[in-house]
Amino acid sequence: MSLPPATLVRLEALRRGDLAGARELRLPGGPEGRLTEVPPEILGLADTLELLDLGQNDLTTLPADLGRLRRLRVLFCSGNRFVRLPPVLGDCAALSQVGFRGSGIAEVPAESLAPALRWLTLTDNRIAALPEALGARPRLQKLMLAGNRLRALPESLGGARNLELLRIAANAFEALPACLTALPRLAWLSWAGNPFEDRAAPSPPAAPPVAWRDLALGPLLGEGASGRVMRAAWRPDGTDEAQPVALKLFKGAMTSDGLPEREMAACLAAGAHPHLTGGLGRLADHPDGAHGLLMPLLPEGWRVLAGPPSLESCSRDVYDPDLRLTPTAALRLARGVASGAAHLHARGFGHGDLYGHNVLWDGTRGEAVLSDLGAASALPPGREGAFLRRLDVRAFGLLLEELRAVAPLAHPALDALAQACAGPDPAARPEMAEVLGALDDILKESGPA
Repeated sequence: MSLPPATLVRLEALRRGDLAGARELRLPGGPEGRLTEVPPEILGLADTLELLDLGQNDLTTLPADLGRLRRLRVLFCSGNRFVRLPPVLGDCAALSQVGFRGSGIAEVPAESLAPALRWLTLTDNRIAALPEALGARPRLQKLMLAGNRLRALPESLGGARNLELLRIAANAFEALPACLTALPRLAWLSWAGNPFEDRAAPSPPAAPPVAWRDLALGPLLGEGASGRVMRAAWRPDGTDEAQPVALKLFKGAMTSDGLPEREMAACLAAGAHPHLTGGLGRLADHPDGAHGLLMPLLPEGWRVLAGPPSLESCSRDVYDPDLRLTPTAALRLARGVASGAAHLHARGFGHGDLYGHNVLWDGTRGEAVLSDLGAASALPPGREGAFLRRLDVRAFGLLLEELRAVAPLAHPALDALAQACAGPDPAARPEMAEVLGALDDILKESGPA
């Protein structure tokens, strides 16, 4: 059998019995070859296996007795050829994270939803409807549905009290699903590329295309699920003097948050702001047709505040255990993030992904910018827009709580602000401009660094 070398080595070890007692097993396919059926020897790991990766293969079904994997918590099957989410998943009592991105799925049977489901990724499929049983999964915390054919969400989802992150971008929603307003913990939502968002989106700003031939690529600055950011030298129209910039090259036509063109539109619409990464222009004429966005280059030495969520933390960032900020630096950082978010709101966009891993800072004084507008979406008018803005406010409240864990921030007004931002009633949360004003007052009271 022809498979990626590492996969072939693991498969042979599995068949020899060398992997007895294994907790993780990764058998991804690749250009060299793909699995067309699940190796039956996997069921020999029933008493120990917790993570199984079968992504990028040509699977169309899963074993009928998959439920024998009684400890299985994480299953990755993205990039396969399923028509529906396998019903046998519901037999896996411990299964909490399920990933079937880009797998051709059109149907999600109620019985396919594992009882312990916490994190479900169904991005980039053909799903037009979801079962009411989805809202009956009390641990559901993260739900990725961008790039499908959904017009509605199950009303039962309003009972998913632990749902914090939801991606519904690039679907067919004519209106914001009403059930979302009942979710007290929802903080991260993308909705761009739906008909109701299209009606709210401002006209795209005029921005000259950036010719591929005018760029000289430098080292990799960072990489996420949606793309790679590289340092580049830009010579507009072949001018002699090169301008140092950052170039984000998107990995595909659909990201976990939504559509690259929506991210680029939001960055360009945001304009220049000292605490927000904006855009200088869209890339044109990439030899492979890749989408790209040219952005200002941040100063040397700036770094991300936190790492992205892990399999364990699900929707919460992972911080370096040695990270420590002074109170003034933490307040200045928080103020910068609030300023960037307030500016974005004033320009008619919600951020949708206000996280520590999307904050870049100088590592000392607390100078910071809010980055990555991959989940940014145009805000509709009226109550819907007010509700959506306050999702960013809740996310900011959670960020304040995280900052208080890495900095000695003992301040009654800051405690009250964090509680108000992260409270369960969206209507009771302040606007981001009010948050910014409160932080300015706290900084003035705290005095100089």
